[in-house]
Amino acid sequence: MTAIDPEVFDKEARRARLFTRINKADAWFKVFGLSWLTPILKAAAGDSPRAQFGEIWRLLGVPLLAIAVFLMLWATLAPRVQTSLGAVPGPAQVWEQVGALQQDAIREGERAAAFYERQEARNAELIANGNEDRVRDRIYAGKPTYYDQIWTSIKTVFFGFLIASVVAIPLGIAAGLSVTANAALNPLIQIFKPVSPLAWLPIVTMIVSAVYTTNDGMFSKSFLISSITVTLCSLWPTLINTALGVSSIDKDLVSVSRVLKMNTYTKITKLVLPSALPLIFTGLRLSLGVGWMVLIAAEMLAQNPGLGKFVWDEFQNGSSQSLARIMVAVFTIGIIGFLLDRVMYALQSMFTFSNNR
Repeated sequence: MTAIDPEVFDKEARRARLFTRINKADAWFKVFGLSWLTPILKAAAGDSPRAQFGEIWRLLGVPLLAIAVFLMLWATLAPRVQTSLGAVPGPAQVWEQVGALQQDAIREGERAAAFYERQEARNAELIANGNEDRVRDRIYAGKPTYYDQIWTSIKTVFFGFLIASVVAIPLGIAAGLSVTANAALNPLIQIFKPVSPLAWLPIVTMIVSAVYTTNDGMFSKSFLISSITVTLCSLWPTLINTALGVSSIDKDLVSVSRVLKMNTYTKITKLVLPSALPLIFTGLRLSLGVGWMVLIAAEMLAQNPGLGKFVWDEFQNGSSQSLARIMVAVFTIGIIGFLLDRVMYALQSMFTFSNNR
């Protein structure tokens, strides 16, 4: 009988624990689009470096090569296309405008800081002279920066998406549990689901303008118009997927809930939602993606603050840098859309994981 060296045994145990941690981390790497980190970590840990390098090439090398080819084609072909705003800008010109927008934001921040410093000095002087009644605190009304436009769009899409979710999930549960509710909702879904945001926008604008007459409320009219338009166009994927998930619950589980005489609330929270959660989150991810696309179109058409308005203003501006700035916005919109989907996928993974424990 051969004795096992304790040091070798401890080394193998540590190695096994390391790979267990890497495999657990891999699930989260996939959530955030970083799955290429797993083979790098495995190769560093000594797990068949040759096979792991193949995975690294597939997961990281091929995408980077595709991006490089895209940039080369873009840089080569763009100068040959002439538009009313000049030649289509290449990657270098677009990147230059990224820096220019950053500098614009810094300068605007400096102007805002100087404005508040002057205001504080003026108010302090008024108080010192006994004129407290003349003290005023005003908000800097300068031009919104590119980052302000991004933040406005993100707030708007999340608000509209939240309203859509609050409306769609209960209606989807009702449609999935009740044949009668499904029969009532299905015609409305089929009629309103294909309606373009450009058709909803004038209706929403008129209704909000008629109902929301104050300018001192919690939300501005432009914010409500954009967010409600997002709601009307983005609630359908969540509603449909929720109804499908609820109606697909195992009939045996439904029978068990009847035997146990579960009330409606307990049935929904303990049986319906956990079983339908994957499809509900699929609907939420689709709704958020639809909402983000709808928002940009709504902001462009209604001239509401946000990235859509930024694109339209640059198009109307017609300067030599306008097209490059529009392309910066296009990439920004795409990257934010990707990040929003990753956020929803991360939430789905968290809820699914806790539900399966």
